[in-house]
Amino acid sequence: MKSRARGSSGGEYLLEFVRQGAYVRIAAIDPVSGVEVVTVGDASRSKSELTRVAVQKLEYVLKKKADEAGW
Repeated sequence: MKSRARGSSGGEYLLEFVRQGAYVRIAAIDPVSGVEVVTVGDASRSKSELTRVAVQKLEYVLKKKADEAGW
């Protein structure tokens, strides 16, 4: 299943959820930079909780890359 989410910074991100047994693989992508992160969560968790974790991880990676680039 594909979805979109807004992050705390106001950016819009693309999300892809793939259930694999008892787990869900969530890919979060920033369409502007092309940065993608993947996280895995328990399939019994709510979609909003899984989304929150994936977006937090993506924003962490984006911030880390920006800090390294000196933006």
